[in-house]
Amino acid sequence: MQKGNRYLFTGPEIGEKYDEVGRIRTILQKRYGGSFEETSFYALETTAGEITSDILSGSLFSTGRLFLIKNCEAVKKKDEVKLLVSCLESLDEHTTVILLSDENGVDKTLEKCEGLEKRIFWEMFENRKKEWLSGFFRREGYTINGAAIETILELVENNTDALRSSCRTLFLFCDKDRPINETDVERLLSHTRAESTFTLFSAIAAGSLERSIEILHSLLDAKESAVSIFAGLLWCWHKLRDYAALLARGGVNDFELKKIGVTSPKAKQDYGSAARRYDVYAAGKCAALTIETDINIRSLGAALERVMLERYLVAVHRAAQPVH
Repeated sequence: MQKGNRYLFTGPEIGEKYDEVGRIRTILQKRYGGSFEETSFYALETTAGEITSDILSGSLFSTGRLFLIKNCEAVKKKDEVKLLVSCLESLDEHTTVILLSDENGVDKTLEKCEGLEKRIFWEMFENRKKEWLSGFFRREGYTINGAAIETILELVENNTDALRSSCRTLFLFCDKDRPINETDVERLLSHTRAESTFTLFSAIAAGSLERSIEILHSLLDAKESAVSIFAGLLWCWHKLRDYAALLARGGVNDFELKKIGVTSPKAKQDYGSAARRYDVYAAGKCAALTIETDINIRSLGAALERVMLERYLVAVHRAAQPVH
């Protein structure tokens, strides 16, 4: 008997990952028409037993079925992994399962499942993000200047899903008869965006531990992964180290700031505040702590994620030293 399709999509580039999910969904919808059914699970909230039972039980009303299993890096217990692998290898020809994770990999036994098509969606390089944004605005009939694109990248999470959402916010308030500039972006996105790793870094820069933890909880409650939080914060710490080095050399001017990617008023405010609390050494120390904590969370698992992230925030706040 022909087996169903099974995929494993991992990595931090959420937008492209879900574009591929959408492409598969469209194919299945065309194939099965009104007899198509889609179900989503969060592996952090649903046991492997419940997931596999639903997948293998069949449906009285649908022929073609698509199952999305999100946060699948949470499936780690040997018996649960074995159960899920057995389920995936037993799919009927009309069932498609897509395993999703924002991390780069999942349990090795799961990855080696027979017939599993694997793809890692890596974070886009900086130059590619700029090209992506420019093309996105052009296809929608808008023009945007380079400084505005830089400002978007400073304000918005580092994946195409978040970038696409923010661009559509700009479309609601900007006209096609003039280029969108950095002032438009700053005015519209800084007030409409949800919490992100960049608002988290703003709170760290301001020295507010209470606000930092509040934002962290909002991100975790919104299912933001520790991987993406650390990726954004590491980028911020590296940029702060560059900013602090400029400050130490007396080279903080618009030309030099543009070279390190700090151009919007909000970014200048955040990095200016942070540089009063962290010198080059302290910024580097916090970057190293970010990498260390990320590795520890990956090895110890999601159960301790919240506690370890809170301890991380306490540690980076304690690492601050008044810079004279």
